[in-house]
Amino acid sequence: MIDTRLLSVLAVCETGSFTRAAERLSLSQPAVSQHVRQLEDELHVRIFERVRGTLRVTREGEIIVKYAKRMQALTNNLMETLATERTQVTSLTVGITHTAESNFIAETLARYVSLRDHMSIKMITGTVNELFEALKNYELDMAIVEGSVSDPRFRSVMLDTDCLILAVAPEHPLARHTMVTIEELKREKLILRPPESGTRSLFISALETHNLHLNDFNVVLEIDNIATIKDLIRRGFGVSVLARSACMDELGKKKMVALPIENLTMMREINLVYSRDFDHPELLRDIVRCYNEQSANSMSRE
Repeated sequence: MIDTRLLSVLAVCETGSFTRAAERLSLSQPAVSQHVRQLEDELHVRIFERVRGTLRVTREGEIIVKYAKRMQALTNNLMETLATERTQVTSLTVGITHTAESNFIAETLARYVSLRDHMSIKMITGTVNELFEALKNYELDMAIVEGSVSDPRFRSVMLDTDCLILAVAPEHPLARHTMVTIEELKREKLILRPPESGTRSLFISALETHNLHLNDFNVVLEIDNIATIKDLIRRGFGVSVLARSACMDELGKKKMVALPIENLTMMREINLVYSRDFDHPELLRDIVRCYNEQSANSMSRE
């Protein structure tokens, strides 16, 4: 299927050594070297170079590695699809953001798979950009992300809409307010998601519409894990701008208070994104229906 020479390139890239690559592939070191040299001669490029004794991938090599990973993923998908066709066992690899991981999307997927025999789902978390890259490389069947989708290589189905709120502990003085002003927020200790997160990007965009900058605020912590942020909020270490959907459990149990921020509109879509050649539309419909049912159940519990 995938050219064995490309497998050698991937192994060298991942191990950083021709010798270790040979051990992984159960080949001799000269055989791996020959594979790489043959590809370099055929493509008229250098794939690897040594810089101060360290093996590094060249810029042309990075392109080859990127496409080799796609070919490997496609080959794996082909073998899995053929196995599924023979055994009638369906498997999906679904990417979700850290925000989605903290709301009932993960619960929705768990419920979906529990209602179907011979179905398995592998969930992978990452930033929106990481998930889109994995979709491009066919490492994911679909992804559930916040924000609209403009890439023509993908199709999408809107699952829901969400908004960002200021999350504070019930004992916090702001918890008695119906809204927080920008000036009040400037005086608070802010715990934020990292710069690459969609939540933070949306917050910054909303600030910029009012000629404000993140440097105007007292950001004391940056944490990727939403569960950790919520725990720190409840323990009084600060407040945070989070997706309302990621706080539904705490809000329902009165363990957290959600406040709008005056003049900041921070709405966004939650989309189920998939490749244009994804050929199981019935699975998409079932997941959307299961999500809507789970959403209705969650709202009824509030």
